[in-house]
Amino acid sequence: MSNAKKNHLSFSCHLHYLFHLPVFLFLLICFSSSGYANPGKQPHPSIQPESAQAVIAAPARWARSRLLVIPRAGLTEKEFDNAIRPHGVKSRHKLKRLNAHIYELPDGADEVKIMNKLKKDRRFKAVELDQLVGPAQTVSDPAFNSSWALPKIQAPAAWDIANGSGVTIAVLDTGVDGTHPDLAANMVPGWNVYDSNSDTSDVHGHGTKVAGAAAASANNGTGSAGVAWNARIMPVRIAAPNAYAYFSAMAEGIRWAADNGARVANISYDGAAGSITVQSAANYMRSKGGVVVVAAGNSGGQITHAPSNALIVASATDSNDKLASWSSYGPSVDVSAPGASIYTTTRGGGYSSVSGTSFSSPIVAATTALLFSTDPNLAPGDVDQILTSSTQDLGEPGYDQYFGHGRLNAGGAVQNTYARLNVDNSAPTINITSPTGGTVSGDVLVDVNYSDNKGVVRVELFVNGKKAIVDTQPPFAFAWDTSELANGDYTLVAYAFDAAGNQGTSSPVKVTVKNTEADTTPPTINITSPAGGTVSGSVLVSVNFSDNVGVTRTELHVNGSKIAENTGTAASFTWNTTTLADGSYTLVAYAFDAAGNRGTSSPVVVSVKNSDNNPQKAPLPKINQFSLRDGEKVSRFENVKVKADIHAQEITLKVNGNTIATTRGNMLLYRWNTWESAPRGSTLSVTVEVSEDLSARLSASEIRRAV
Repeated sequence: MSNAKKNHLSFSCHLHYLFHLPVFLFLLICFSSSGYANPGKQPHPSIQPESAQAVIAAPARWARSRLLVIPRAGLTEKEFDNAIRPHGVKSRHKLKRLNAHIYELPDGADEVKIMNKLKKDRRFKAVELDQLVGPAQTVSDPAFNSSWALPKIQAPAAWDIANGSGVTIAVLDTGVDGTHPDLAANMVPGWNVYDSNSDTSDVHGHGTKVAGAAAASANNGTGSAGVAWNARIMPVRIAAPNAYAYFSAMAEGIRWAADNGARVANISYDGAAGSITVQSAANYMRSKGGVVVVAAGNSGGQITHAPSNALIVASATDSNDKLASWSSYGPSVDVSAPGASIYTTTRGGGYSSVSGTSFSSPIVAATTALLFSTDPNLAPGDVDQILTSSTQDLGEPGYDQYFGHGRLNAGGAVQNTYARLNVDNSAPTINITSPTGGTVSGDVLVDVNYSDNKGVVRVELFVNGKKAIVDTQPPFAFAWDTSELANGDYTLVAYAFDAAGNQGTSSPVKVTVKNTEADTTPPTINITSPAGGTVSGSVLVSVNFSDNVGVTRTELHVNGSKIAENTGTAASFTWNTTTLADGSYTLVAYAFDAAGNRGTSSPVVVSVKNSDNNPQKAPLPKINQFSLRDGEKVSRFENVKVKADIHAQEITLKVNGNTIATTRGNMLLYRWNTWESAPRGSTLSVTVEVSEDLSARLSASEIRRAV
């Protein structure tokens, strides 16, 4: 295409999968739930009546709560989910053989705002609305029956060399009347994307007119002739009975046509040229050696679609080689072709003269079929170059946004093709533009710059000499997952291939993978006090600890049983020895990090001695009643009752060593919320401590374990 063109891509879906409803109900849902670019005006849900005037383009509309998303090749499902999930988007359907997805948004979500946010994410090649667009037809004087367009584009001169034989043109439209006398001989089986079946009969009439302009039979004693009158017609129905169709259906139709033998696909629909999803499917067809031609539209004004190497876009001219007053124009236009008063077939076996870029488009599509018929080995890039270099220059010298590279010259294009039969021996060029070196981690976005005299159809990314990712949909871009790789140096090389199999190789790029390693280092911990000897009463046990990441919890164990636990940075425990028998005890401290690694201190052995030979010392208080029993299961709220003898001056209730209630006197009543102590299902150690002398603190205790 033109030097100003840039790479784009796209995709499609079966509407039958999306709406399992009768046709009438589907239409009601479709038009009542669609979003509008201009919410203040309700577009008419059907095609304008036939008249001599150009049809005013309806405001753009799209499927509510639906986005079309194309990720980079190699992007992991996890990373894809990380990008999509914050917006509440759910996968609805992946388009077959296309790296493109239909995503569903939550009810009430603003698909335009979410689309704009996702467009800023470099992990995606493209994000767009699934727009519903109408055909680019406008009808003129039905009494004008001469086929002036054929000699204007020098079709008879082209027929001296080729007539479309051996080439299949897919007509993506409202279906085709395959029983028409001027079409029946050229018909081949097609597909109904809209209903997901093989019924491709024309439900509106638009598709039959388009098919006749492209490939109506010749020399059969009836009607006129199409530009490629011996080409095969493959009907692919993409539209509802009112002729409107979604971008997703167009993309799915292109994919089906490409997989079933079509070399050319025509889409006579206003707005299709601006869909990145349609462009993506067109790139898929180009990878299989075919081309897609689309109508510029009938707005009568400028369209702002960016140029695309994936599509051939046609504006319309009249018999005086002027731009038709109703024809759209803009930087995406590649060529112009006759589109006013085109004599063609109509549904039901008739004929009429019709106008619109809907008919300049199939005239261009049929001319590409003549080129493929002349040389079946042509690459899509060859077709682009031949079409644009063979045109009749109109308007400003050279390329302009009204006529593109000029008005179509089918005779000149076919003659140039015949004269230049040759083999492509030129290899593509390719370079890795990002990363250019340095340290990388996680999902690495790899960008490439590439070019070829006829077009790149595939790019492969190799890592350390092994094929890692293949991308067959321009613009080629990769997401290289390094999360499972060992840290170290890696060499990236990209290879570009054209349709003839020529290979271009990039310069190597060396990067260093450095991902965060799993923490396998346990903390260190030591008991600093006591260091041994004899202890009694309430003993302060001090520890120090450290970790490469951080300690999250410490525990103190006595004779193999945990008696205290700290979370955070606390560096000491209180160990009550007053209820223990005199003797030798072993202390061990444990430290844990967030990864679950455990560090263990060296054991410290101490001697507990609480005995007192003073005969005047009062007896220790006793616990007479404790409402919890060992091993019982407790509910969320548990009423705890503790009663001690008259010697008790204070009662303390602890859970896992942490005080939850204290009272003065010899009775404690407490409503315990067990869920505040530990998660449901935990095993807890519940301790009651009583004292007779508040300065001496603990004189007696009982332990109960509860669930």
